[in-house]
Amino acid sequence: MMSGEGKKDAPQGARPSLFLERQSYRRRRLADAARLLPFMGAALLALPLLWPDQPGKGEAVPLSSAMYYIFVCWGALIVVGLFFGIAARRLGVREDQDADAE
Repeated sequence: MMSGEGKKDAPQGARPSLFLERQSYRRRRLADAARLLPFMGAALLALPLLWPDQPGKGEAVPLSSAMYYIFVCWGALIVVGLFFGIAARRLGVREDQDADAE
């Protein structure tokens, strides 16, 4: 058998299909979102630095409001991280079950 005889359908120099299985694709996108979470958290926690702090003009944000904001952001980041962890575990278990079925 000469080289190229078995691949009559594929044109010369064609790239293989980059199709990913649905579960693998979802797991990768979930991992990508989890990698962006620290940057989103840093941006959210740095946001109070941009708030006006001129006490004489009445436009200042009270420190108690800023502390509430930081606490809520911190709690939300924990909940989102927990969600990513649970979703990744479920996708991993589902992939293991699919691999065992084959």
